[in-house]
Amino acid sequence: MSAAEDEQKLEVVEICAGAGGQSFGLHRAGFTHRLAVELDVHAAHTLEQNLRRVLKEDGVEPPDDLVKVGDVASPATWNPDLYQGVALLAGGVPCPPFSFAGKQLGTSDERDLFAWAIELCGRMRPKALLLENVRGLSANRFSGYRQAVLDKLHEFGYIAFWKLLQASDFGVPQLRPRFVLVALLPEYARHFEWPQEDAYKKLTVGEAIADLMGENGWGDEEVAAWAKKANRVAPTIVGGSKKHGGADLGPTRAKRAWAELGVDAMGVKDEAPERGFKPVNGAPGPRLTNKMVARIQGWHGEFADWEFLGRKTSVYRQIGNAFPPPVAKAVGEAIRDALLQKGEPHALIETSSTVQDPVYKLLRTQSRPLTAEQIIARLAKTGVSMDQPEVERRLNHLGHDFELEKTERKSGEIAYALGQFKAFVGQDDHQRHDLFTQHRTRIS
Repeated sequence: MSAAEDEQKLEVVEICAGAGGQSFGLHRAGFTHRLAVELDVHAAHTLEQNLRRVLKEDGVEPPDDLVKVGDVASPATWNPDLYQGVALLAGGVPCPPFSFAGKQLGTSDERDLFAWAIELCGRMRPKALLLENVRGLSANRFSGYRQAVLDKLHEFGYIAFWKLLQASDFGVPQLRPRFVLVALLPEYARHFEWPQEDAYKKLTVGEAIADLMGENGWGDEEVAAWAKKANRVAPTIVGGSKKHGGADLGPTRAKRAWAELGVDAMGVKDEAPERGFKPVNGAPGPRLTNKMVARIQGWHGEFADWEFLGRKTSVYRQIGNAFPPPVAKAVGEAIRDALLQKGEPHALIETSSTVQDPVYKLLRTQSRPLTAEQIIARLAKTGVSMDQPEVERRLNHLGHDFELEKTERKSGEIAYALGQFKAFVGQDDHQRHDLFTQHRTRIS
């Protein structure tokens, strides 16, 4: 490798890497993995075998410790200080703390690693950070959490960009909204632009997997009729967790959506439908195979050669919990171009002025507690109009993720002061450690 080529080499450290959806996308975008860390042994096995293969195909000799298996937040698993200054720190930290399908426990969920990943960014000082999570993180419930994240990144000297992306806008035949955070050092942030969705061809379920549906003998006419019915994108593939049973395509609402596409969502099959297949017992159509699920998740075209290892249910979870490779590649290319400082730089908006939660921002700057009435009055002076029910809702949300100190005044009014962020950011005495140990066998 020449000196010029070495200068352009972009290395990535990936946390909570799963079975490699984000890994493969970033690889195709031009990033070279120095390390990937994953908790689940089966997903890590899939990741390591495939990642070593694609690196070697590109003429790169993988390091011996390419994939580390274990709790990403444990010093026993890896040492972040060995990777300081890497081009990109990326990860798909656990989604359940923010998922609409769960309890949205946020900082009270032992799986919450989002705030910890921000602290990790400050420790490792990469040129860029990429974190993706579920749409729930964009909800009002977590506005204070997001504000704390943005403030911390600003403190570390990064410019942050947050956007809700739909996988279907990037050639993936399912909705799968993901809330994506990209943060870069200022000299690179001036060149960052989100990928343009209109550059990608829309793909329906029928178009994506009709050939797979007919590969085991189901008649051409039947497959064509099925594909004609499956003429939309799929609902979000749900990988689930070890706490639940076998492979299943989602909750009741998702099953209804699958039924409209002619798919029986009660499980996955080992093989595509055989010759003469007819749905029975009221099923809306055939079940999918893991191979079909993988294609719907984005493993097709240039991403098709990724082999999943393990038994059927484990493979389904590996696929369902992944970040679609085409989306990861699109975002990765945008980050790559920014790091290579391609194109004309543009003006940056001062991120410290970005307000996700005005109540949080106000309380964070106050030395004395404020009543709801005082909060309303002070926000009005800044041009923010908010009534008492809205202030109380935001205070309630803040109380989930921050220590919210309450003082009763002589008048009977309650005054509020914002205390510490409850999130795990690496503290030795945080409740996360005991909860993680208790639930270790159920976490995926």
